[in-house]
Amino acid sequence: MQRLEFTLNGDYVELNQLLKLVGVCDSGGAGKMIVASGAVAVDGKVELRKTCKIRARQIVTLNDVRIKVIAG
Repeated sequence: MQRLEFTLNGDYVELNQLLKLVGVCDSGGAGKMIVASGAVAVDGKVELRKTCKIRARQIVTLNDVRIKVIAG
C-alpha cells in the first residue's frame, strides 16, 4: 500500500481537490468522478460526496493508496 501524507493549510480540503493535490488524479473533475464511483473511503467508510470536507487526522483510502491528512 502506498502511504501519502498531506499537510493541511486551512481548516479543511475538499475530497476531490485532495485527490488532485496528492497526485492521484490530474484534475478536480477527475477526482469527482473517482469519488462518485464509490472507490474512495474516508476513515473506513465509503464517501460519495465529491466535495466532502476533509480535516486533519482523517484517513482517505483509494485502492492501494492511503492518504493521512495532518495539520499544517
